[in-house]
Amino acid sequence: MKTQSMNRDWIATARTLSEALPYLQRYDGAIVVIKLGGHAMGSDAAMETFARDVVLMRQVGINPVIVHGGGPMINAMLDKLQIASEFVHGKRVTDAKTMEVVEMVLSGRVNKRIVQAINAQGGRAVGLSGKDANLLICDQTDAALGLVGTPAEVDTTVLKTLFESDMIPVIAPLGSGREGETFNINGDTVAGSIAAALTADRLLLLTDVSGVKNADGEVLTELTADKIRTLTRNGVIAGGMIPKTETALAAIDGGVRAVVILDGRAPNACLLELFTEHGAGSLIRAD
Repeated sequence: MKTQSMNRDWIATARTLSEALPYLQRYDGAIVVIKLGGHAMGSDAAMETFARDVVLMRQVGINPVIVHGGGPMINAMLDKLQIASEFVHGKRVTDAKTMEVVEMVLSGRVNKRIVQAINAQGGRAVGLSGKDANLLICDQTDAALGLVGTPAEVDTTVLKTLFESDMIPVIAPLGSGREGETFNINGDTVAGSIAAALTADRLLLLTDVSGVKNADGEVLTELTADKIRTLTRNGVIAGGMIPKTETALAAIDGGVRAVVILDGRAPNACLLELFTEHGAGSLIRAD
């Protein structure tokens, strides 16, 4: 019985690989930008699975770019250092002292954890931030928020150089100001800006929800830009989902072929989206 069960498992695996062939061919040479949210990083086991998926993507000819967040880790470090946070309209004010912690956590602990996980699975990941090679030049978003920036210029030269060397960029969401300042940037915004600059085939926004939901709480598997605007006007898309859908719309306007908002905590979420007919989360295309 055990042998029969094992045989069925291997047959199912072979069938899955065979069915994935058209998708493997479809994405050969494609650029896929993945935003890995702080809440979606999860446990070491979840990070290992994500890293293995990324290495597999590179192995079959995809050029993945990882942009990560780290909000929960920043909060924990600020609390540990007893640095109080001030908020304006629900957004954290980033002063010089806070910026030091943000850069330390994002470019240090969080970035290197992802790089190490990918390399441990046989990949060749390189950690950098938007400050490296002038990848992201920013303008100040709002003087009231302090050192919070919005990307104004994106130079993808360093990313293309890494692609040519079969390396996987892992990017911390920081950027340089025109006067040499360091700016903290929303991770989704960074991912969308880089995806547009690279004219990526896909932007995957990994978060802690299963996708965009309708008024009945059901995940909408396919959406157009016009449908998103309607749902937002009607209050169906609200709260934390608004900035994600805004990022999706901006990326599509910038030339990204499609954006997917999906649950990064689900095992093999990226592979399910890219290489199966079922997909995962909410796929957003232009009208």
